[in-house]
Amino acid sequence: MYTDLALRLLAYLGAHGDGLCRIKDVAEAYDVSRNHLIKVAQDLASMGLIETVRGSGGGVRLLRQPEKITIGEVVRGTETDFFLVECLDRSNVLCRIDSACILKGALREALDNFLATLDGYTLADVMVKKPRLVRLLRIPVVAV
Repeated sequence: MYTDLALRLLAYLGAHGDGLCRIKDVAEAYDVSRNHLIKVAQDLASMGLIETVRGSGGGVRLLRQPEKITIGEVVRGTETDFFLVECLDRSNVLCRIDSACILKGALREALDNFLATLDGYTLADVMVKKPRLVRLLRIPVVAV
């Protein structure tokens, strides 16, 4: 759910454009917890993906262009671990059946392929249907 919220927040910010967005508006658009979204925003800021501005006129916005943010980067930065089985944790002591098991290698290969696939997609790819996202999320269109 945490990664889901991170990707949703980034999609909203990408659809919104360059201006600041209030977390309250994003939470309402997705009908999610404002408090959870604040934590996600803080982590995305520490990853260098978004900027947070405090105060009455504050909010959040993308720090990088959507083409420069890969989905793989977001998933790696928001997931705590990818240890589908304990032997994938390199710090884990040797499993009793390690010498007779190919599962670790198969799962490692699958995980590497999963992340490589996500590395092939950017936030810009998510924004392909930006006008529809703007409409669905009821993002106010600001006249320039």
